[in-house]
Amino acid sequence: MEQDLSKLDAILPSYQGKHGVLIPLLQHTQSILGYISRDAMRYLAEKMGIPAAEIFGVATFYSMFRLRPQGKHIIRVCKGTACHVSDADGIKEALIKNLNLEPGEETTRDMHFTLLEVACLGCCSLAPVIMIDDQTFGKLTPEAIPAILDKFRTEEL
Repeated sequence: MEQDLSKLDAILPSYQGKHGVLIPLLQHTQSILGYISRDAMRYLAEKMGIPAAEIFGVATFYSMFRLRPQGKHIIRVCKGTACHVSDADGIKEALIKNLNLEPGEETTRDMHFTLLEVACLGCCSLAPVIMIDDQTFGKLTPEAIPAILDKFRTEEL
C-alpha cells in the first residue's frame, strides 16, 4: 500500500527545531496516514534531522503506534484469564476462520477487519469477550461469531 508522504509536509514546520516532539509527531503522522510505515519513518528522519533508529525505536516501543495498515473495523480478542478459561482460543479460531485469515495475517485482504489479541478488556464477568471498534460482545460461543461479523459487513451496503 503506497502512502502519499507529501501529506506530512504541512505538519512538519510546527515540530521543527523543538525538543521532545517525536511522540506527538508520530501520533500526528499516524492520524494522517493511518499507520507509520518504514518509508514514513525514513521520510521523517530525513525531513526532521532525527536519526531513523530513534524514530524506529519509539514507533516500535509504544503499542499505540501501528506499523501496518489496519482494517476499517478493529476486532480485539480478550486473552485475559477469565476469557482464556472460557474458550477465548475457540472464539479467536472462529474469527480467523470466518475472516479467512491465513496464518500470521491480522488484516483481511479487503481491509475491512483487523484482528488483534489484547491482554484484558476489563469485562471479566462477560467472558469470553471481543470488542469490535467500541462495541463489546460477551458470553460468546464460536457459533455466535458469523452473525456478529455480518452486522459489520452489511452496515456498509
